[in-house]
Amino acid sequence: MQMHPSDERLHEVQAASERFFGPARTGRAWDWVLREYWRKRVFVDVETRRVAEWPDLAASGPRRVTGPAWPIHPDEHRPPRDGTAPRVDLGKLARKVTPLTHRLLAHRGADGYPIVVPVEIVGHDATGFRLLAAPDLIPPGARRAGLLAHAYRRQNIGLGMTTLTGWLTAGSGIEARYAPQTSTSLAAPPNRTLQALASGLMAKHGVWRAGRDGTHDRLHKLAQQQGQRKA
Repeated sequence: MQMHPSDERLHEVQAASERFFGPARTGRAWDWVLREYWRKRVFVDVETRRVAEWPDLAASGPRRVTGPAWPIHPDEHRPPRDGTAPRVDLGKLARKVTPLTHRLLAHRGADGYPIVVPVEIVGHDATGFRLLAAPDLIPPGARRAGLLAHAYRRQNIGLGMTTLTGWLTAGSGIEARYAPQTSTSLAAPPNRTLQALASGLMAKHGVWRAGRDGTHDRLHKLAQQQGQRKA
């Protein structure tokens, strides 16, 4: 983790972003609006240990793994103290998720590393969402899991995203039941100016809130601990 990245690294990120998202807004007013968005960044470098590939986006067919072997299915989790039932309005949540074309399910594998696979949402009732996936992707049993649904337009102008945490229950087949217990959503209009303005203001608010609720100090402490371990 890098709390105070160099100007060179910040410039590299902005240049890489413009390659996919188009030129950044500039000018006296925009420089102020986007100051925190571009300058107040925390860099987290992630070491990739395993990458899995399939012939199609549904992750069906033969799997090719680069790195450590694909792990065996993990053991079940102990149910949470407050129960495994949904804790959000499923009807309202379904209306948010349905238009989002890509859905990813994530859980912790038996070797401690994350497993992220594509799933379909094919319905819901009072017990949660009904999920379908290619064979052998969802581990049997019950466990905590995350679900991400998102959709992006060209150059990221117009996007929608919903992130869920909840309880996953599966048999030995291709179907599972997901009971969402927390939900966070984000949406941006397909307008470059409005999206840039919203991003800048949200970044300003995020920096202010991080200083007020102690997040900034906790991140500093975590970065120091990581630096000491590396030393």
